[in-house]
Amino acid sequence: MRLVEQAHWCVAGPERRMLEDFGYWYKPDGRTNDEQALFEQVEVVPQAFEWILSVAAGFLFRISADNLSGEARDNTEFKTKVYEEVQRRLFGGLPERLGTFVAALQDYYQQEDMLCSSHFLLENL
Repeated sequence: MRLVEQAHWCVAGPERRMLEDFGYWYKPDGRTNDEQALFEQVEVVPQAFEWILSVAAGFLFRISADNLSGEARDNTEFKTKVYEEVQRRLFGGLPERLGTFVAALQDYYQQEDMLCSSHFLLENL
């Protein structure tokens, strides 16, 4: 399973974890700008969690618009929101499941014990 699915699992509550795709709205590649805006709205937190998991494992993170054949769209605002969500989670504390998974990844991949905001730079997205 890829980290994106693990991030969705970390976001989903007990009921949603029982649903296919954890109950997330999804429209396949080829979305209009309006559809892409909806996609980005629901993807801020999962992509922030995926970025946190990626850093915990020592992997490169690339934000995903997941809309290769859709209408062209500037994703600067989406990147900024994902970055801000990461910073909010780092300063406010990680949810329990995400924190547990982060610790396991750091241990397995022998990464630093402490995540800090300097590990996450907006210009790297």
